[in-house]
Amino acid sequence: MKKFVGAHVSASGGVENAPLNAMEIGAKAFALFTKNQRQWKAKPLETKSIDAFQKNLEASGILPKYVLPHDSYLINLGHPEVEQLEKSRDAFIDELERCRILGLDKLNFHPGSHLVKLPKKDPHYEEKLLEAELGCLDVIAESLNIAIEATKDSNVKLVIENTAGQGSNLGYRFEHMAHIIDKIEDKTRVGVCLDTCHTFTAGYDLRTREAYDQTMGEFDRIVGSKYLMGMHINDSKPALGSRVDRHHSLGQGEIGWDTFGFIMNDSRMDDIPLILETIDESIWAEEIEALYRLVK
Repeated sequence: MKKFVGAHVSASGGVENAPLNAMEIGAKAFALFTKNQRQWKAKPLETKSIDAFQKNLEASGILPKYVLPHDSYLINLGHPEVEQLEKSRDAFIDELERCRILGLDKLNFHPGSHLVKLPKKDPHYEEKLLEAELGCLDVIAESLNIAIEATKDSNVKLVIENTAGQGSNLGYRFEHMAHIIDKIEDKTRVGVCLDTCHTFTAGYDLRTREAYDQTMGEFDRIVGSKYLMGMHINDSKPALGSRVDRHHSLGQGEIGWDTFGFIMNDSRMDDIPLILETIDESIWAEEIEALYRLVK
């Protein structure tokens, strides 16, 4: 089996519980938060917790490379205010260090937001928006270079997740990710996670064989499949191109089952974590089984 499917499981009560929760749903991969995702600070991981995590991970049979931790939602590596940017950068470096301590080799994150509010009736709206986006992408790249330099003795990869493009969030175009990667000095430390809901609501169709091939061909050409280090497997409540981030259970949204069959039979997705973030965790085990049944 070349596909490794799981879900973003709870680490409530301690990170050591995440592998146990993954085992319960028959996962071969999983995601987790290594700290409370809605708080800036967290106490350092305790030795007993680290040891228990590694013991439980080994018991689960899931290799560290199929674990895709996610950073805090508070972090904005493109923040326009210096103080908030520094706070985000420090928190991000701390998250990378937590991954290293746990023996994990990836950290998944949303690129950042420019937070600029422009009235659409402004005659120079498009021009100003592009300027805000490009400036923010450069700040994000600088943040990543700083983080890589601060953790140069680490092998933790910085895995950029594409976004739906809600609000002023960047990363909704493949060109955004390519722009960031182009400015990263050590490209061995950077990768990409594609979220199916985000991809779809950002305007990239995935629903037919032709549309899927076109979108993934575009990704290969603009970003490069060598950077693909994980996927979030979600259906979408909103329609194509709506720029709204609302996940749905597989087959119950606007994307539909065919897309997940394309993914499960696409060699580009071999040997990377494929993570459910669907809305009903009570059926995660069923969704995982259903995905494996799609393999031809």
